[in-house]
This record gives sequence, structure tokens and C-alpha cells, in this order.
Amino acid sequence: MSHAPIFVVAGVGDGSGTGGAAARLFAKNGYRVAVISRGQASTTKVAEEIKAAGGEAAPFPITAYTYEEIHLAFESLKNHWKDSEIRVTLFNAGVGVWKGFLDITEQDLQSTLDNNVVASFAFARESILAFKESSITNGKKGTLLFTGATAALRGNKITSAFSAGKHAIRALSQSLGKEFGPQDIHVAHVIIDGLILTDTNKKSKNSPEWEKNEAARLDPESIAKSYLYLANQDRSSWTWELDLRPAHENW
Repeated sequence: MSHAPIFVVAGVGDGSGTGGAAARLFAKNGYRVAVISRGQASTTKVAEEIKAAGGEAAPFPITAYTYEEIHLAFESLKNHWKDSEIRVTLFNAGVGVWKGFLDITEQDLQSTLDNNVVASFAFARESILAFKESSITNGKKGTLLFTGATAALRGNKITSAFSAGKHAIRALSQSLGKEFGPQDIHVAHVIIDGLILTDTNKKSKNSPEWEKNEAARLDPESIAKSYLYLANQDRSSWTWELDLRPAHENW
């Protein structure tokens, strides 16, 4: 390819977490970055920060992670960069519900299903359709990444809804890996086990010691490096699942 590849990330929050870190790192490594997220302000903020640092990025805000809105976002970004191929996509979106089972409402459950299960299926569909049109580079047509959680492996007292959604994403990623690996499409799932050093978690923890202790929390920049590593793997040894945690995480 003579033109820069495209990296698509869904879910960047306020830009201080995994999605924002991945967007910035892939931009530094020569990717055009398409930022898909709910809300015009945060989506535009991340894209503008990348451009200010010398990278290339564009925001594609949506109001909800529906099949229609995700499809329209992909169509928009493909039209925005008609001379490039989508090479890596990251589904980093989601909604967490942490309640005892009897306190979970129908609305809580619907939100979990819409923002974890339906959204991941819709994002995966658009990603794979785009990859199927791409040329083979480094032994693959594209890499689809999913941000997971410990809840994808086991439930706990207040994670019945959250864990159900994360289990579904993990099962989806494994199924896609088996189905599309033979078509030179790499699918990988990354379990995040522990608190990430985001602005939100800094406020909730209110602990300078925790912030400074690299062994006690996950650095989003380090997580992003793992995503780039997965995207760069050749097909002689693809990873389906990584499990990332800080050294002092009680696992």
C-alpha cells in the first residue's frame, strides 16, 4: 500500500483510558485513526489531540452503538479516506452494571445487551466486511481486537449483568477467530484484570500512592502497546487471547 492504513477504535470515553491511548499509539506508528464514540465532544477531542501531535485522525461520533449507526460510521470513514484500507479495528466500548441480581432492572439488562453484545456484533460485522476487501499485508488482511475483562472468565456477587455481556464478547471473539482465521483475518481478545489509570479512576481512588505505584494499576499506554503487538503479529503465531494485569493484582 502506498497510503497509510486505517485504525478504527470504538469507545474512547474521555480519552484518558485504553481507547484514547490506543488511538494515539497507532497514530504515532503511521495509522490514520478513525475515532468512533458516543458524544461529539469527546470523540472530537481525541481526534484533535492526535492531529495536534502530528498524526492523522478524524472523529465519527454516534449517539448509540446500533447496527445502523455503526454501519454509517464505517461508511463515513471509508469515504473520508478513500485511498486507504482498514487494517486494524478495536472494540473498546461497553457499559458496566454492578448490582446485586435482584436490584438489576430490565433497563439495566437491556443497556448491557445493547452496548456490549449487540454493539460488538455490529462492530465486528463492519470490521470483517472491510477486511475482506483488503489486500494481504504481513500475512493478514486485518486485525480485529476486543477489550475484555476478568468478568469474561468468571462472575462475582455484583457482576451478573456485566459478566454476561463480557462472556458474550469473549465467545464472539473466539468464534470469529476460528471462522475467519483461515481467511487471513486475525481476531484477538484482551482480558483486562485490574483498575486502569484513567482520570475517572484517579478521582474515585483519590490515592497518589496508587497512581505512582506501577505494580498496582494498569497503564493504558502499556495496554495500547499490547494491542500494537497483536496487530503486528505474523500468521505463523497469532495470539487469540492475552490476559493483562498489574504485577500486584490479587488474582
